[in-house]
Amino acid sequence: MIQTGFRGFTLDENDPVIAGIKKHKTGWIVLFDYDDVTGTYKRNIRSPDQLQSLTRSLREHLPHSFHISVDQEGGIVNRLKPAYGFPETYSHKFLGEMIDSSFTFRHASLIAKTLKENGITLNLAPVLDLAVNKENKIIYGKERCFNADPEIVTEHAREYIRAHHNYEILTAVKHFPGHGSSSDDTHLGMVDVTGTWTEAELFPYQQLIQEGMIDMIMTTHVFNKNLDPEYPATLSKNILSGILRDRLGYEGVIMTDDLQMHAIKDHFGLNYAIELALNAGADIINIGNNMEYREDICDTIVNIITGLVRNKKVSEDRINESYSRVQKVLQKCKS
Repeated sequence: MIQTGFRGFTLDENDPVIAGIKKHKTGWIVLFDYDDVTGTYKRNIRSPDQLQSLTRSLREHLPHSFHISVDQEGGIVNRLKPAYGFPETYSHKFLGEMIDSSFTFRHASLIAKTLKENGITLNLAPVLDLAVNKENKIIYGKERCFNADPEIVTEHAREYIRAHHNYEILTAVKHFPGHGSSSDDTHLGMVDVTGTWTEAELFPYQQLIQEGMIDMIMTTHVFNKNLDPEYPATLSKNILSGILRDRLGYEGVIMTDDLQMHAIKDHFGLNYAIELALNAGADIINIGNNMEYREDICDTIVNIITGLVRNKKVSEDRINESYSRVQKVLQKCKS
C-alpha cells in the first residue's frame, strides 16, 4: 500500500530507504531522473545499461513482489530521456493532434517496450485530463493532454493502455477527477477548480472503467467545493468513494498523487493526509520521497498507518480492503 523512492544510480544494500523497503515489503518503488531537493539530475536514471543493472539488482535483493514505476508519459514529461540514450518520445498533445489513434498505439508500444527492456513494470500514465485551460502551465503547458474532447482523449488513452498491456506493463491513469481545467500547479499549492471543472472531465474514466481497461487510477489534489466543500480530491470520501467507486462503479486500485506536494503538505500535514486519504478510499499512499527526502520514509508511513488503526481512526476492514485490491494488481504483471 506504499509507493516511495530512493537515491542512487546503483543499489546500496545499506541504504536506509532500501532497508525500509525490504523490511516493510513495499510494493511500489518509483524512480526519477531529477532530484528535487538537490536540484540535480542525479537520482536513479543515467543510461540504459545503468538502469537495467539497477532494476535487476532491486529484484535480486528484494525477495517480495513489487513493481517499479516511472513517469514516462512522453514528450516533456519523461524520466527516460534521449539525452541518456533512450528513444525519443512524443507528448500526449502531439499524439492527439495526429488524430489517428493507431499512431498512438504504435508509439505507446515503443514506450512500453523501452520500459520492459529496462525492468520497469508500471507507467504512471496516460493522462486523461482534458485540454480545457490552455493557460495551465503544469498540464496543458507541458503538453500532457491528448485533446479537449473527452471522446478523443478516451480513444487515444485506450490505445496507449492497450500497447502497454501487450508488453505486460501496468498503467496508472491520472489525474482523477480532472486537472485540465485548473489554472495552477498542485506541486506548489492548493488549486481550486470550483468554477471551471465540468462533468465532461469524468467521461474518459467512466468509459475506460466500463471497458475494464484500467489497472489503477491516480488522484489529483485539486479542490472543488461543488464536489466536496472541505477537502481536495485525494482526501475526499465524497469524490473517491462517492463518485469514483459508487457512481462510476470502479472497483480497482486508487493511488494518491504524491502527498509531498504543497497542496497537501502545507494544509494537512502527512499524518492527517494519510488518515483522510485512506478513509476516502485510497489504496496506495504515494510519497515519492523526492520533493523532500527522508531516509526513514518507510518506517514513518507504516508507523502512521498502524497508529491510525490502533487508535481506531482507520478501520482494519478499510486496510484489508485496500490490501486485497493491491494484491490483485501486484499479481497481474508480477515482477
